Amino acid sequence: MSTDPALPLPRRILHFLGLQRSTLAVLGMVVLVGMGERMAERFLPVYLLALGGGAMSIGLMSGLDNLLSALYSFPGGYLSDRIGTKRALLVFNLIAMAGFVIVIVFPIWQAVIVGSVFFISWSSISLPATVGLIARVLPVAKRTMGVSMHSLVNRIPMALGPLLGGLCIAAWGERDGVRVAFGAALALAVIAIFLQQKFIDGPAGGSTSASRSGTPQAALRSLWRQMRPELKKLLVSDILVRFCEQITHAFVVVWCMKTIAAPVSAVQFGVLTTIEMATAVLIYIPVAYLADRGRKKPFVIITFILFTCFPLVLMLAESFEWLVLAFVVRGLKEFGEPTRKALIVDLSPEASKAGMFGLYYLLRDVVVAVAAFGGAFLWEVSPQANFIAAFCFGVLGTIFFMLWGGDDDAGKRGTDDPRRG
Repeated sequence: MSTDPALPLPRRILHFLGLQRSTLAVLGMVVLVGMGERMAERFLPVYLLALGGGAMSIGLMSGLDNLLSALYSFPGGYLSDRIGTKRALLVFNLIAMAGFVIVIVFPIWQAVIVGSVFFISWSSISLPATVGLIARVLPVAKRTMGVSMHSLVNRIPMALGPLLGGLCIAAWGERDGVRVAFGAALALAVIAIFLQQKFIDGPAGGSTSASRSGTPQAALRSLWRQMRPELKKLLVSDILVRFCEQITHAFVVVWCMKTIAAPVSAVQFGVLTTIEMATAVLIYIPVAYLADRGRKKPFVIITFILFTCFPLVLMLAESFEWLVLAFVVRGLKEFGEPTRKALIVDLSPEASKAGMFGLYYLLRDVVVAVAAFGGAFLWEVSPQANFIAAFCFGVLGTIFFMLWGGDDDAGKRGTDDPRRG
């Protein structure tokens, strides 16, 4: 359905971007909780070192991040389908707040690991509910745009949070600065709870779906039987590419601030992150507009290629100027990420999109957790071994999807299809 030219310009812009009351409330929540989380979370590897933890504690935290992201993803979708988005998001935010409190009260590296169990996977546990809501309230032709707006807005805290966190560290040091950042995260999460509960529309309970009926185990089996072959092939390629990402992920900040010939400061690392996120933001809307009107597979291939290139570019970057280039590449890897998420939604059963989305991430991240743990062992060998291994996995995943990856049926229909309006 095209935008009515008789509508006022602001309403036409909102329609074009797939924005309305519920999605705006969710995006506000993403900014508030994400801003607080990113002020501190990005510096957790450095904080762990400051508290006496070593490289293995960083690998443990990174591995737990992936493992818990996996284990939380399906319960996130299942709970959203069962009790409704509003109640589910309230539960998820309270869980994250509990983790913030633990880190603030107990400044020891073991407590950071415990607290991270609660807050570090907030995005993963809330993502199925968020994407399920977008799929419920937006037409098919606006799903990629809706997911892209979520990804775009999510980059605001990802860009500004580390910059503010870097300023906190510059003012109060690596130990107290991170605790101050977590205090800010706690306050912002309280505001987010008020926003989401007041403005998100929808029924209090969940919808009838495969993930709502029966036990979680029965829902898992039912959803696995419904998973289409195209979605399983996307899952395999995505796992390989995420190995590429997660082998290096926790050590990017260590490489930049501790390892290279001309290490950067915490504030400079915040600037690099802002450059990365600004790059991603600039490409989201035009890519979403094109992906909603054609095949999604080419966009996913491009993003897999960029994921693969980042470890090599980072390995060659030994100064702030070259790190700028590396982080631009890191931002460009978001080229097809919203499209990939929208493809998962399109390939999911209509009645249980949140549950299927959660199952996909459960399967993906359980396997990818191994990469994060393995990244620590590779780093102990050498940073170069870490980066080269990551690159090899990216090549495998990209080639697999190019040869055998499928596409969505909706993307192959013409834009005049009424289901796309």
